[in-house]
Amino acid sequence: MTANLLDFDHEALAAFCESLGEKRFRATQLFRWIHQKGAREFGQMSDLAKSLRDKLATSATVAPLPVLSEHCSADGTVKWLFDVGAGDAIEAVFIPEDDRGTLCVSSQAGCAVGCRFCSTGHQGFSRNLTTGEIVAQLWHAEHTLRRSLKLGPGERAVTNVVMMGMGEPLQNYAALVPALRVMLDDHAYGLSRRRVTVSTSGMVHMIDRLREDCPVALAVSLHAPDDALRDELVPLNRKHPLHELMAACRRYLDAAPRDFITFEYCMLDAVNDAIEQADRLVQLVRRERVPCKFNLIPFNPFLGSGLARSSRERIEAFARRLQDAEIVTTVRRTRGDDIDAACGQLAGEVQDRTRARERLRRIPIKAASPAARA
Repeated sequence: MTANLLDFDHEALAAFCESLGEKRFRATQLFRWIHQKGAREFGQMSDLAKSLRDKLATSATVAPLPVLSEHCSADGTVKWLFDVGAGDAIEAVFIPEDDRGTLCVSSQAGCAVGCRFCSTGHQGFSRNLTTGEIVAQLWHAEHTLRRSLKLGPGERAVTNVVMMGMGEPLQNYAALVPALRVMLDDHAYGLSRRRVTVSTSGMVHMIDRLREDCPVALAVSLHAPDDALRDELVPLNRKHPLHELMAACRRYLDAAPRDFITFEYCMLDAVNDAIEQADRLVQLVRRERVPCKFNLIPFNPFLGSGLARSSRERIEAFARRLQDAEIVTTVRRTRGDDIDAACGQLAGEVQDRTRARERLRRIPIKAASPAARA
């Protein structure tokens, strides 16, 4: 069985080269060819000895993911649907900005967390992705975009990666960390730790592990100011309530490349968008002493959610309340919604093993109290 070299971080690739009877420095040459130049064929790798290329031809491969579809939004957003086999398909999204190009990467085929406002969660869960399947999304996006954008040597298409696609990244930790190391490696994509973000729904013990193993920027899906509402919106909160999550965020900042945690907050009409709830968010982060910024995300509706997007006026009023408390707050601009590539819309194709649709259909969301909606 041949090894997919996209599965290896630099250290693992060096060990693989040693297993072939080669020097460890060959891994650096291979890494550069694969990730910086986008080479798939070993015959292209002209500075490798022919004897090594012959060994690689029989023992290894560079196996990108088959692309099932590519859709381009009117705003420049690009969404790819990748085949990961056995009836599963995952999505990755590229979001161009004037000063950056951000790739949203998936970590699982589906998601087992089941957040109520997320289309992926309603699709259910099939399996974790391998390191190679995570890295292959970046490999394809970077080298495809370089060609289409006619970028010169040294110019990058992808400057930022956010692990905010399908899945809960920290539930696939063993594959996630090597993939992050590839993204950060100067011989591969050379991304700054500040420009790679892992988004989690709140796996406290794994946040602590990431702090020790590969601290990158951290975003936490918060979505509620108290445990009662967050239990409904983010079921993982029942296992890791807010006081535990906030403590993990404080600990993470000891090693994080940024001096704040980003809290993501999906704006749901008459559920979590009242001014009173903004006040309680302020109280929460002050009481727990967590330096933070808030990213308010207009909900992107999907069939069967039973939820609606907050009005622009309510979102702006909510943001002003947080800003008045001197908390940095942004409202995410909705990108790619015309191709179902906006936040919370990624669903792909999932052979669900968790009966998520049936479970989520039975559980109603409690609306905010009349006083909170005022």
